[in-house]
Amino acid sequence: MTKASATRAYDPWPEGVQPSVPIEGYTNTWTHTPSQPAFKRPVTRTDTTGPAELWRKLVCGDNNLAASRTGKLAQGLLMQVSGRILDEDGRPVPGAIVELWQANAAGRYTHALDQRAAPLDPNFLGHGRVRSDENGAYSFLTIKPGAYPVPVKDTWWRPPHIHFSVLGPSTLSRLVTQMYFPGDPLNDWDRILNSVGDEGARKRLVATQIHPAEVGVDHLGFRHDIVLRGRNATPEA
Repeated sequence: MTKASATRAYDPWPEGVQPSVPIEGYTNTWTHTPSQPAFKRPVTRTDTTGPAELWRKLVCGDNNLAASRTGKLAQGLLMQVSGRILDEDGRPVPGAIVELWQANAAGRYTHALDQRAAPLDPNFLGHGRVRSDENGAYSFLTIKPGAYPVPVKDTWWRPPHIHFSVLGPSTLSRLVTQMYFPGDPLNDWDRILNSVGDEGARKRLVATQIHPAEVGVDHLGFRHDIVLRGRNATPEA
């Protein structure tokens, strides 16, 4: 791959696709946002080809978050989240590492930093990791997360959402993003979702519900494709 072709393969994100940070009323974005603007540098072979075979280092297969190792089900509404990992030309990305983490049905994370009074679920850890197949497909069985308040003076609530981290075939295809649920009224007030200026890009953060007739009686189904770069890229979040 020549330098010119590598550059064409990883075009910059269009205006309005990336979130505008820092976000007013969300403390972490002020402490984690660089104070200086980003600078451009040439794309290198390392950026476009590595790291390779991450699945050998990051063990995959944790696709069932709904049941604990003892076989007990987590509390909450069972659902399957599935989709495809795509590149900027809409082609499937096989072998991508897809990580998921989320709050439980009460809106609390199984993490030491989350000390809210909402209950923990002993049968739900809230994280998993899979490898996309030859068609770029991934799937998780989990429960629908709950909403939770942001502890700031001008209180607002985060709607139900799921975090994704995707490690594609190169450094430039790494993406950390979030998935929202269609029709949730809290979506309109979520400051992270609405920090994405482009309306079409915001819609790409919202999953599509699959008709129950296609899914069956055991759980709800949501489809969420993730595009790593390009004009139709899924925004970072």
